[in-house]
Amino acid sequence: MGIVLASVYGRVGEDIQSLLKRFKRKVEASGHIPELKDRRYYKKPSTIKREQRNKIEYGLELEKKGIVFPIKPKKLLKSRD
Repeated sequence: MGIVLASVYGRVGEDIQSLLKRFKRKVEASGHIPELKDRRYYKKPSTIKREQRNKIEYGLELEKKGIVFPIKPKKLLKSRD
């Protein structure tokens, strides 16, 4: 059996539009779409590290200016297994 990304069960008397709306919301909340777009093409490990380092440096620059950086560096350093 494979991994279920998102599943939605219809309620009694529920129309298909609201069912699709709930499904879309659930898929968006799961975060799979950005990951699929990111993995569309192969990235060398050095490119991934460089992008992460650039994001962290950008966040530090924003912090110096007093702007809060929305992405935590810990989350950026997660490996792509």
